[in-house]
Amino acid sequence: MNTLRTETSADHGAVWQVNVEAFGNREDEAKLVERIRKSDSFIESLSLVAESEGGIVGHALFSKASIVAGDTVHEVIVLAPIAVLPAFQKQGAGKQLIEEGLSRSRELGYLGVLLIGHPDYYPRFGFRQARTFGLVLKQFEVSDEVFMAIELTDGALLALQGGELRYPDAFFSS
Repeated sequence: MNTLRTETSADHGAVWQVNVEAFGNREDEAKLVERIRKSDSFIESLSLVAESEGGIVGHALFSKASIVAGDTVHEVIVLAPIAVLPAFQKQGAGKQLIEEGLSRSRELGYLGVLLIGHPDYYPRFGFRQARTFGLVLKQFEVSDEVFMAIELTDGALLALQGGELRYPDAFFSS
């Protein structure tokens, strides 16, 4: 069983390494985490780490984004990235991180969490295609099956039908 906690600044190096290793020695996701930490979208209590045997084996970052519906802007949460060291994958760390992040996002009063992710993995947590809520994503070209959302309050996302998810600038900087 892993221990979950909020990331601290002392964890940054280990979190970088987890993201690099989890994504095939690619630095894109680790750099994304750094950009989000420096942005207005960052919520300290939603940057979570999983520890096992004294080391960090997983990290999930839930941060602020917007759904724009007409002239109104609604704050929501996006999950990206989530990373688990390859040696610890398929052992429950990712599941624990996602469930904790959803719980904390709900406690903070957010309407929902959206993501771009594997269509066979995220539905087990209650995620559905975002189109079922009438939501669209135009910033990235992705299929409907990978653009997913979960309501944290019943009816909250359905009330935003026709809205467009807008990821913050941190997702696009180099």
